[in-house]
Amino acid sequence: MDQYTRWTFRMTPYRVVLIALTLLMVGVATYRLLFGLGAATNLNDEWPWGLWIGFDVLTGVALAGGGFSTCFIIHILHKKKYHSIARAALLTSLIGYLLVMGGLFFDIGRWYNFWRPFFYWGHHSVLFEVFWCVSLYTTVQVLEFGHILFERIKSEPLKKLFDWMLPGLFIIGVMLPTLHQSSLGSLYIITVDRLYPTWWSMIIPVFFLTSAVFVGPAMVTFEGWLASKAYGRNFQAEMPVLTSLWKVTAWLLAFYFVLKCIDLTYRDAWGYVFNGSFEANMFLVEILGFILLPLVLFLIPSVRNSVGGLVTTSILVVVGVVFNRMNVVFTGMADAAGGHYFPSWMEWSLTIGLISAGILVYCFVVENFNIFHEDQEAYKAKLKKEKARAVAGGGTPVQA
Repeated sequence: MDQYTRWTFRMTPYRVVLIALTLLMVGVATYRLLFGLGAATNLNDEWPWGLWIGFDVLTGVALAGGGFSTCFIIHILHKKKYHSIARAALLTSLIGYLLVMGGLFFDIGRWYNFWRPFFYWGHHSVLFEVFWCVSLYTTVQVLEFGHILFERIKSEPLKKLFDWMLPGLFIIGVMLPTLHQSSLGSLYIITVDRLYPTWWSMIIPVFFLTSAVFVGPAMVTFEGWLASKAYGRNFQAEMPVLTSLWKVTAWLLAFYFVLKCIDLTYRDAWGYVFNGSFEANMFLVEILGFILLPLVLFLIPSVRNSVGGLVTTSILVVVGVVFNRMNVVFTGMADAAGGHYFPSWMEWSLTIGLISAGILVYCFVVENFNIFHEDQEAYKAKLKKEKARAVAGGGTPVQA
């Protein structure tokens, strides 16, 4: 089938379930917008930030970091050997940020005032900077996708325009995430007397930024493996590229661990690590299970050169970043916050629905656009044939 003749979207039992979850999310979102946060969530004065901020926003932004880190490596450092995964990383990151924007919108108390930061500049606020950077970066990613879009619908003038814009977009698209990824950590600097000392630090912005970078290659690897299972792709062929890219994660895992040790020593906070409390044990699980373990596993050649080993280490890193953000938002703040919070079924359904919608969008895009490396190669081969036929017939060659 020529993917450029019509739009396609395969229906499967799994996708029917995802559509049902998405529709449920739409209903819950409508209810929340009509009746407010109090009616739809279990948030309270002690716990004003819950699942939607903790997972949908703080965690979602981190997991979507594969886009800017991969862009930096490929287009700024000019490591062209990773070019085959660039579009997949962009797509995953773009969908991730769109979901983050959705989660952030639903968590706004007075959602109808969402437009105010565009006109009322609270430039002293960290949240104001986060809002602007996330909004701008999402816009940049949409524009970056433009050259893929107009490649699909065959609008040569628009494709040339977006191709011309790409270098500038790449530079801006690397700068913006370094700001808001670190600023999300800056939100917790003022919680010096509330956040458990193993996670609180004056350099928590550095930890947030570092983790957002090292999770990038792991997320790209995990997403590529899932795509290979869903579409019957040859994941083994991508192993050399992904293993090489994963070295970035390995180096940054080591940097993160060493910096964490230095920070704990400087603040004389090691006593909080080994006091046997629930928070201390959760911190140890985070560091030992999701920082040191994947690093050690990757250093073993038989592990990093096997599909199962590389995917396992990637899953550990991805889960570790989720675990870290949940520890900061919930575990580390629980004792100081007091009270009780557990997400309502509406909070769960909206979060699960957003993820379901993201998966459906991903499936539609990869089935209709040149995202995977083999699709890009097939497209280039097709253009060469069209060019050859045009030249032979005396026509105008098709431009790639």
